[in-house]
Amino acid sequence: RLEDKTLFHEEFVHYLKYAMIVYKREPTVENVIEFVARFATSFQSPPKTDEEEEQQENGEEEDEEDDEEDDHPFLSFIFNFLLESHKANSHAVRFRVCQLINKLLGSMAENAQIDDDLFDRIHQAMLVRVTDKFPNVRIQAALAMTRLQQPKDPDCPTINAYMLILENDTNAEVRRAVLSCIAMSPRTLPKVIKRTRDIKENVRKLAYQVLADKVHIKALTIAQRVSLLQQGLRDTSEAVREVLCSRLLPAWLVRLDGNVIEMLHRLDVENCAETALDTLKAIFTGTATEELLQNRVQLDNRKLIPVDSLSCENVLYWRALCEFIKAKGDNGDEMLEQVLPDAATYADYLYGYLKAVPLLSEEQRADFNQLELVMTKEFISQQLIHLIGCLDTNEEGGRKRVLAVLQEMLALPQTPSSLVSLLTEKLLSLIFDDHRRIQTVAEIISDVREPIMEASQLVDQNESRRQQVQLAEVKVRIMEAKQTLEDCISAQEFNRAADIKNSVAELENQRNQIIQEMTESSQPADKDVRTEKNDPETLLRCLTMCAELLKQMSIKTRIGPTISALMSSLVLPSIANAHPAVRNMAVVCLGTCTLHSKELAKNHMVLLLQIAQLDEVKIRISALRAIIDLLLLFGFQLLSEVAANQTAPPSQSPDRQEEDTPVMEERGDAPEDSAQSILVMLSEFLDSEVSDLRTETAEGLAKLMYTGRISSAKMLSRLVLLWYNPVTEDDTRLRHCLGVFFQLYARESRVHQEVVEESFLPTVRTLMNAPATSPLAEVDINNVVELLVELTRPIHTSYKCPQEVCVHDYLAVRMCGEMLKDPTAPEVRVYAKTLSNLELSRDETVRKDLLTLLQQLVQVVKDRVCLRALEKMVYQLLDSKEQAELLSASALQPLDVNADGKHSNPVTAYIKGHLTSYCAFITRYLDGENVPESVPVVRPSRRAKTAALEKTKLDLNTLINQEANVS
Repeated sequence: RLEDKTLFHEEFVHYLKYAMIVYKREPTVENVIEFVARFATSFQSPPKTDEEEEQQENGEEEDEEDDEEDDHPFLSFIFNFLLESHKANSHAVRFRVCQLINKLLGSMAENAQIDDDLFDRIHQAMLVRVTDKFPNVRIQAALAMTRLQQPKDPDCPTINAYMLILENDTNAEVRRAVLSCIAMSPRTLPKVIKRTRDIKENVRKLAYQVLADKVHIKALTIAQRVSLLQQGLRDTSEAVREVLCSRLLPAWLVRLDGNVIEMLHRLDVENCAETALDTLKAIFTGTATEELLQNRVQLDNRKLIPVDSLSCENVLYWRALCEFIKAKGDNGDEMLEQVLPDAATYADYLYGYLKAVPLLSEEQRADFNQLELVMTKEFISQQLIHLIGCLDTNEEGGRKRVLAVLQEMLALPQTPSSLVSLLTEKLLSLIFDDHRRIQTVAEIISDVREPIMEASQLVDQNESRRQQVQLAEVKVRIMEAKQTLEDCISAQEFNRAADIKNSVAELENQRNQIIQEMTESSQPADKDVRTEKNDPETLLRCLTMCAELLKQMSIKTRIGPTISALMSSLVLPSIANAHPAVRNMAVVCLGTCTLHSKELAKNHMVLLLQIAQLDEVKIRISALRAIIDLLLLFGFQLLSEVAANQTAPPSQSPDRQEEDTPVMEERGDAPEDSAQSILVMLSEFLDSEVSDLRTETAEGLAKLMYTGRISSAKMLSRLVLLWYNPVTEDDTRLRHCLGVFFQLYARESRVHQEVVEESFLPTVRTLMNAPATSPLAEVDINNVVELLVELTRPIHTSYKCPQEVCVHDYLAVRMCGEMLKDPTAPEVRVYAKTLSNLELSRDETVRKDLLTLLQQLVQVVKDRVCLRALEKMVYQLLDSKEQAELLSASALQPLDVNADGKHSNPVTAYIKGHLTSYCAFITRYLDGENVPESVPVVRPSRRAKTAALEKTKLDLNTLINQEANVS
């Protein structure tokens, strides 16, 4: 009966409420929720068979529809009850409501139907709950909407809510929940892919699992496939890398029928060779040894891929397979012999293919088809050259043949420039003696730059005609001079006749010389001569070989006559070349060469500094790298040995120099002006609009600071601000480099932590005083402060020295001194909040001195939020017996910090008793500057900063009252 059902419904809900008010995931409560979901859905009509659906379509059961429409009133009643309860004040009730709706919808049959009105009500309620402030409620609401989403609807509210959560929800578990239930569509796919770069490991891991299970490889673009593989294989989490190798790659291969070559084809290996190699290595790692040989590329009886069958994919697979087997060491020798021929055979194979690579003219390069074909052949050539590293070169005959082929290919003019560096690298890897390496490369450079050419050339017709004209002119002048001579003799002008006779003799000598030149030019000698080539392409090839040689040489190998000759005849003249690529490679050679010779470094340091400031960006970066390497290797003492007439780059104003003055290693030897000029230059590069130059500078400064060549709090502050600056948000390399540097730097030594501590106040001042138009105005100061505090915690250091005063002690004193300077400054709130997050040492003297400063601050600070934080610190430092006495005395007699008379209350007496220690601490902070300063002008804080600081308010009244009652 209906009355009985109504009574049952009320009783059922009454007892259900007992479970719904429990927020904790107790097993008994979970069992109740599970029972309710199954019990309620058990009244639902069973799903119709195909025959019943056909009958319904034919209209045979129209009369039964009305009877079946309300077949399960209990389920509708439960839904109505839950929807009325989802706005409850209790987060436990809201959590259980969403959980029950999720389980109810999940327990229904796959093709179950519910009323449209009920569907809309559930939808609206869950859309509200996914914005709940409790993460667990949002999780259950997101899961409940799984069956309510309509991927084909471009305006589906559920899909829109899911995408919004993936982008903006701060809780990782909520994002995971959405990832697990979101339907794949062209709209949602980019959002899921973006979660593979999530900050949380579990979210990234689940994102890869979802992509493996729900997304076909063909649904992804080439860029997306490459990005997923590149990020996943290089992820810092082992779990994420494992999911990629065990789930995503096998899923892709299954959808491609296990064809690895086909998968490589879908990755565009020409533009992502390294990612493809890493992918193949991951596939080989999970493959049995027997299968590796079975799935090998199609080799002929010579164990080579036929030249006609070579493609980018199969040659890369061949290379990856050989390198993977080679990495097994002695265990892989037998396998390697089955996939790779002997060295001599392979050298001939390589030589034949490289000689067939065409060299295009400028007109041919304009044809995209021809250019694409040549680029493909060059890529295949690169992979074949890489395979040289897998050859067995222990046999002398095969090794000599490989060396001969490499030398010949380097000397050939038609060898593509893109292969020169790789050919040189493989050549030098087969020669172990540095002196022989130098001699071999020098000979090849000589052959390339000064090739032997035949001198038997046809006589220049223009030159021949010019000589004939000269000969005719001389003959005419001789005839005229002889006629004049006869006239003078007839007139008995003997003195003039003597002069004319001398002129005739000179003209006859000139005639004989011209006749001799004409005879020599008409009979050219067949001989070989060397002609020097200075075209950009030739110079670039020679410089590339020279740079590779200098990189492969041991750092202990000094510069000999051969290298010196290359420097004077090739490298230094090329620095002034008009072609940018030639100049850049020349700078690389110069920078690498100076690492082998301190004398050479001293001579060319100023040149590198000038190039770093004046040339094109790419060349400036090369020079900057060379400068950083020299400072890392030789230190700033290198500057003290630079000649006096060589000047460093001009520095900025003295004020800027004062601000950025660092403590350099060996600063007693290094000239302060030169070192300061270099650091000012580097500081200016940090402000450059060119991201590559800015990133290279930041990386170089990080290296110098980490190795101890520079110890500068100001420079560290600049790097911290650069890391947080929104301008560098898209510079992934810069952010990654600095993020790793800060952690390693602070953990290295106590001195480094002290530098971080000294950079705290300048960093906060810069952020607080940043104009509203500056990008730094958008930086969250609290986040920056948390980072610096975390870096200076004792637990993060590799040293253990409990006897020393903790770095946080000094930081606390610095902040207290800063607050005493201007108690009304806006940054006082930041300092007061930070004090409670510090790990102070147990040293009694330190705690008493810090308590002295806090007592002063309590008297001068007026802001309520700051006072609460300071009082909390006082309670933490005071013993329970002293708390009530000191604070009550302080409250009865306020401290007059400007009074000259005797101290009349316990607090002032306490300060007087510890004045010596206090002065020692505050002197360290002020660095000797004890002169009274004027109160700085406080810039009105912006709304954003005010709103952010409002969030730091803490209500400590209850805690203070409890402490007072205890005492």
